Amino acid sequence: MKDFRKLIVWQQAHALTLAVYADTRSFPKEETYGLTSQMRRCSASVAANIAEGCGRQGNAEFHRFLLIASGSASELDYHLLLARDLKLLRQEQYAKLFQTLSELRRRLTALISKVEQDRTFAASATS
Repeated sequence: MKDFRKLIVWQQAHALTLAVYADTRSFPKEETYGLTSQMRRCSASVAANIAEGCGRQGNAEFHRFLLIASGSASELDYHLLLARDLKLLRQEQYAKLFQTLSELRRRLTALISKVEQDRTFAASATS
């Protein structure tokens, strides 16, 4: 079992989730169950899936949860774009969130690749 709090990628995901919550506070009330909820859930899902994967046994399960986190990051990418285009996020807010998300996705992709390599190496070492 790994301590997810020590992973920089989780720390970035958590910080991004806090920023998304802060920036969606100003969204219109009619978006509470729409875009506000969607953005908050998919941003929290990134960090939550990294954490859950760390609590699982073995790299295969960790890898699977990292892929789910990556999917949630892609979903957030679209929701940020939509919020900007609907003028719910100012361009400056969007740019900052997008930059943070892009860096997070690069780190997440690198971690997925590393875990994938470790799984491949472990599988070849046992055969």
